[in-house]
Parts: sequence; structure tokens; C-alpha cells
Amino acid sequence: MAEAPAGAAGGRARRLGRRAVDVLPPGTALVGAGTVVLGLASYIQLAAAGRTLPSDRMAGVSVLWTLVFSVGLGLFFPIEQEMTRLVAARVVAGEGTGPVLRRGLASSLGLLAAVCVPVAVFARPIADRLFDGELSLVGALCAAFGALSLAYAGRGMLAGTGRFTAYGAQLALDGVLRVVCSVLLAVAGTHAPLPFAAVLVVPTLLSVAATLPWVLRAARYGARDAAGVRGARAAAGPAAGPLAGGGAGAPGAPAASGPVVRPGGSTALRPVPPLPWRALWSGLLALIPSTLLAQLLVNVSVISVKLLAPDDTAFITALLSAVVLARVPLFVFGSLQASLLRGLSEAVAAGDRAAYRQLLLRTATFTGLLGGTGGVVAVALGPWLVPRLFGSPDLLGWADFAWLSAGTLCYMLASVLGQALQTTGGHGRQLLSWAVGTAALLAVTASPLPIRDRVEIAYAAGAAITAVMLSIRVTYAIRKQPPRHFDRQAGWTDALSGTNAMEPADRPQSVE
Repeated sequence: MAEAPAGAAGGRARRLGRRAVDVLPPGTALVGAGTVVLGLASYIQLAAAGRTLPSDRMAGVSVLWTLVFSVGLGLFFPIEQEMTRLVAARVVAGEGTGPVLRRGLASSLGLLAAVCVPVAVFARPIADRLFDGELSLVGALCAAFGALSLAYAGRGMLAGTGRFTAYGAQLALDGVLRVVCSVLLAVAGTHAPLPFAAVLVVPTLLSVAATLPWVLRAARYGARDAAGVRGARAAAGPAAGPLAGGGAGAPGAPAASGPVVRPGGSTALRPVPPLPWRALWSGLLALIPSTLLAQLLVNVSVISVKLLAPDDTAFITALLSAVVLARVPLFVFGSLQASLLRGLSEAVAAGDRAAYRQLLLRTATFTGLLGGTGGVVAVALGPWLVPRLFGSPDLLGWADFAWLSAGTLCYMLASVLGQALQTTGGHGRQLLSWAVGTAALLAVTASPLPIRDRVEIAYAAGAAITAVMLSIRVTYAIRKQPPRHFDRQAGWTDALSGTNAMEPADRPQSVE
């Protein structure tokens, strides 16, 4: 008799799980699986290093880890975002995606050179100031940036063509390799920081190489896949509905430059048009500074302590461990990044104000619950867990975790709102919001408060001010956006309701 209630409970849990997945943008679950593996790998990597390296050398690895996942992500994640938008738009238009890969990869490598050349010139002062004189960690920093430049360019191709299985596999493989390498170094009793720094480089490069065939396939066959979609839609006739952004035959839309539908329903591809540099960089010029400021805000606490109290290595190590624990929700939230922008862009291009608001509201609600739950757990268990999990000094209390968790919650909400503003053409307004939040962070950091209070309160205050500014601007953008952007168009469907008028293969993937 007890089995029936247990089975019913299991059925309800499965239904709730499916419902939770349904309210999120398509592709979130696949990317989320890889993100969880990579996130867990980061904890294991830091835990292995913290239990193996002396405190002074662990401080250098802590700063390196922070720089890689702040400056590196700030520089190269915008490349992925813009490539995703451009690739998906070209697949829908049947124009082929090879030019996007070439331009995106060239841009990514150009940014890499622009950062690494000055870093190499000033390697000695950087090593003395940030890495306790360990010059090898400066080289590891540039190598890690190089690995990220390749990884984000490839992920832009995979996300833009909807290859989320390969996308998630790249993240998962990167994470598994990091775990293996970190455990082997810990078992071997390695006391040098460079091998642990190499864990930020080698697994990423191997995961990029493993998924390279899918990236090249996305660049080579993007136009052919779009031709099949266009041919099916042409055979279906007007009932198939408009394309995102206005397809061929939509009022005021330009003629498609990709596939040509021949009599009998067959298709042929026209020459692939080149991608102007301006098409990629018009958004990047504002998006890169925005992302850098966002990463500065979420990662600067450890670096601030290193600059304000360079000899307090124990607190630096403890703070990094606390920041990583308070940011557990970010690893789950990261799985939304690749698909949220696409879903919001679809709604804007389709003129579907209701779908846009529903997706934004549901994602923000999910993000708030995620951040709030993670914060409660971090405050309750963080002071006890950090010394035992990471081997860090027992220096922090529940108040420290409360400030860090509040900052993480506000940061995630600001990221959701920033992507929403980006889809309505608000790149510049997004940049202004992050700039004001960063100014607030710097003001608190420069205050006469104790160093611990300064860096923790600054994080929470900067993220909260940014989230408030972005919410005001997103609300204004939704209400004041010209009707042509948000008037509901017949034939397109709500991406959240599940009542699709089009077949899944025919649904628009993104908008440029």
C-alpha cells in the first residue's frame, strides 16, 4: 500500500520537473546539464588546490581564477552572444553561417592580442602585484584567455544553429577533465601553482577540439538546413505563419537572399553573402564594456582585498571560497544565458508583446527563487562548510555570506533585465546601468569602512542599483516600444504556452 503514494509522489515530481523546464527557454536543460558539471568542477578544482597549495601560493591561484572568469568572460562572452544572434538570423534567412564564424573568430583572436600584448609587456609588475612574483601565472593568464577566445566563438556557432547537445557536451567535457586533472595533482601532492593554473587551460582546449566537427558542420551546412526549412514553409503556404523579423513575403520585408524555391518544392542555395564587420561590432562596442563591468562587479571583491591588504592572504583565500559558495546559483543561472536572449529576440521580432513579457516574468521569477534559495543555504551552512570543503581559514560568519548572497541575487536579476533591454536595441542604456552600478561599487569600496565590510557591501549595493536601473529601463522600453515591434502577429505562437501553430523545425530560431 505504501508503494502507491510513493509512485504518485514520484509522478508529481516528474510533472513539476517537466513544468519547470517548460517555462524556461528551449535548450536550457541541455546547456544546464553541462553547466552543472562545469560548475561542480570549479569547486573541486579550488578545493583540491586549497588543500594542496600553501596559503601564499593559493592566493595567487585565487586571483588568477578570478581574473580568468571576470576579464576573460567579459571580453569573449559578448562574442558568443552576437555570433548566436547573427548565426540564427542567417539560418532563418538561408544565407549561410560561414562568414559569421570567420568574422567572429577573427574578432575573438583580435581581442586576445589586444589584451595579451600589454600583459606581456608589463608581465613583471603584474606578477609582483597580483601573483606574489610568480611570473608563470602571468603566462597562464594569457593562455587561459586564449582558450576562452576559441571556446566562446565555437559556442556562438553551436547556440545559433540550435546544437545545444554539442554545446552542453563541450561544457561537460571541460568540467570532467578539470576534475580529473585537479584530483591527480592533489594525489601527487603538487605544491607548485602553475600545474593548478594549467587546469584552467588544457581541459578547455581539449573540449573545444572535441566539439570542433560540430562547429564546422554548423558553418558548412547552416544555409542548407535553412533551405530545407524554407522549402517546407513554402510548400505549406501562408498558413505556416510569418518568420521572425519578417520573412519573405511579409509586409515590408526584403526578399530572401538564401534558398530559392523551385517548382515542385526543391530548393537551391544562392551564394553566401559576406558579413560586414559593422554587423558584428555595432553591438559589441557597447556589449563588451557592459559585460566587463558586470564581471568586474561580480568578481572584484577578491581583487579589491588583494590590492587593499596584499599581506592578508588568509582572508583572500577565505573570501574566494565564500564567493564561490555564494555564487552556486550562478552556475545554474548560466544555463539560461544561451537560450534566454534567443527567446526574447523571437518575441520582439514576432511582435509578440505577451510572449516577451511572459518569458521575462517567468525567467525573472525563476531567477529570484533560485537566488533566494541559494542565499538561504549559503547563510545557514556557509560559515561551517567553507573551512571543511575548501580548507580555507575559518574567518567568515553568516553576515558575510548574507551580503555576498544578496549581491549574487541582484546580479542575476540584472543579467536577465540586461538581456531583455538588449533585445529591444538598448545596448547603450544597458552599458549606462552597469556603469552606474560599478560607480556605486567603487564609492563603497573607497569608504572608510573596514575592508571586509567594504568589499562585501560594495558588491551587494552595486548589483542592486544596476538591477533597479535596468528594471526601470526595461519597463519603459516595453511600454514605449513602437507598435510594429510588439503587436501580436497571427500565425506565430507563444514560446511558453506549448500551443505551437508551427512545427518545431519551422519555428524561428533567433533574430539579428
